[in-house]
Amino acid sequence: MNFLNNLYLLSLDAAPLLVMGLVLAGLMKAWIPNALLERQLGKPGIGSVIKAALFGAPMPLCSCGVLPVAMGLRRAGASKGATVSFLISTPETGVDSIALSYGLLGPVMTIARPIVAIVNAIAAGLLTGWNDSKPAIQEEATTSCCSKRSAAPTKTNWREGLHYTFGRLLEDMLPWLLVGMLFAAAVQTFVPAAWLAEWGRGPLAMVVMVLVGIPMYICASASTPIAAGLLMAGVSPGAVLVFMLAGPASNIAAVGMVHKELGRRALVAYLGTVSTISIAAGLLLDQLVSLFNWEISGGQAHQHSMLPEWLAVAALVVLAVAAIKPLRQQTFGRLLNA
Repeated sequence: MNFLNNLYLLSLDAAPLLVMGLVLAGLMKAWIPNALLERQLGKPGIGSVIKAALFGAPMPLCSCGVLPVAMGLRRAGASKGATVSFLISTPETGVDSIALSYGLLGPVMTIARPIVAIVNAIAAGLLTGWNDSKPAIQEEATTSCCSKRSAAPTKTNWREGLHYTFGRLLEDMLPWLLVGMLFAAAVQTFVPAAWLAEWGRGPLAMVVMVLVGIPMYICASASTPIAAGLLMAGVSPGAVLVFMLAGPASNIAAVGMVHKELGRRALVAYLGTVSTISIAAGLLLDQLVSLFNWEISGGQAHQHSMLPEWLAVAALVVLAVAAIKPLRQQTFGRLLNA
């Protein structure tokens, strides 16, 4: 019963902010067309790399869904550096994961996550694009691990954007999101607070987080409740930050695609930068937490209590309906097409 109660409370923490994030993400899909990105990212140099990182950071795409979009940008003329920058910043953070991070991890982690993601992306893009003058291959983008199902929609209507975020995007993140919530509730219920505290900090713990995170396919939002569970178990905030950056930033499919399409140097810059900067940021965050005595804990003492409980319950019902495809088609379809 304690496990179910903790799962329910964590779900109430997450639901309102996740719904808000999905709504914002849907509106962004409508307001920021892919054609705009393609025009801005084609020139080699630091400007396009920075633009790619800033454009990609708030976008609601996971580490698999970003692959066809990134390759579409590359085939449309984006430089190698800009492609890698976009490929890293986009899945590491987003408006949906930022909202969820605030509810489950608090303001410090919410601020640190997108900042390090952008630094990661810019550094990798600059290393990839250094002394590179070869133009992009103008041809149709290849099929990725998620196929056309996870590619960004081409329409700019706000209804299409909400259909995408409450449909395909939620479907892509749902399995890992459920795993994360179950994991966090289990940790809160069954794991003693100091069990991981002895080894869940320092460089070794962060290297482990990189080795675990890089091969995984997990989106930024789905990694957030897992991060909350790790914090509850005693893992340091810095090590948790490393997991939240390395996990969404890459997976086996992305590694293979970067090597094939962009070359060995791009792959080395991609993996090397994600690993080294994430670990450096994790160590710095632990030092700052210790120096300023910041309080960071998973679950944030059930933030849903700041909102009316009926609002949190309503948001949870909305997510449940959206997660069940027949119900989503009947209810969301009628509402958005009204």
